[in-house]
Amino acid sequence: MRIHILFPRLLVVIAGLIFAANVIAQSSEADSRPTTSTVYSNSGSRLETEVSARPIIEERRPRTVGTGAITVSRPELVAPAISVSNAFDKSLLTAIQSHLGADYHFNRTGPDSFDCSGLVWRAFQDVGIDFQRGPARGYWATFEAPPKEEQFKFGTLVFFSNLAHVGIVVDEKGFYHSARHGGVMYSPFNEYWLSRIDGFRRVPNQSLQSTAAKAKTAPSKPVTTAVLEQNNQR
Repeated sequence: MRIHILFPRLLVVIAGLIFAANVIAQSSEADSRPTTSTVYSNSGSRLETEVSARPIIEERRPRTVGTGAITVSRPELVAPAISVSNAFDKSLLTAIQSHLGADYHFNRTGPDSFDCSGLVWRAFQDVGIDFQRGPARGYWATFEAPPKEEQFKFGTLVFFSNLAHVGIVVDEKGFYHSARHGGVMYSPFNEYWLSRIDGFRRVPNQSLQSTAAKAKTAPSKPVTTAVLEQNNQR
């Protein structure tokens, strides 16, 4: 009789021990996984478990990803500290950087979206340099090639992929452009971009004073943009 009473109790005890062992094993496995502490501007610091290695990617511009009630802000990849030597370059740099994060849109010249040649045109217009708005191929045909030593000088135009894309050189390390995937951003001259360079052109550095004087005397007209733009890379 006692065996009939003790046997069910023994089964319950054994089942309880097995369940407790499984819980302990799962907790140990979770604790052994590497963890990273991520700081968010809107929710303080949060501890995350790193399930797999994070892919190496280039953050092109500020992006916000909604995850239910939580919003995660991804960092922006910006150019390193840039040293420019004169007032014109400083003005051009400020003009370019004022458009960082704007979306890519075909045949647009701002203020909220640009294609690659539209960004070039707008940046130089912002500092008083006037030229005909056109596609990347048109700028290649219009402007002269710089000396070799000025190819990676700030403000030089750099062309890629059979004149399908154009950007503005910062220095030998990188350039600004409006990319189809990413919008207005800074990109390094990595293997991808270096292998696609067609060449360089320099926009004539006209006097800001003479351009401003011309603007005062000339009647205002709406800006007409070109209807052609080559396919943008990336």
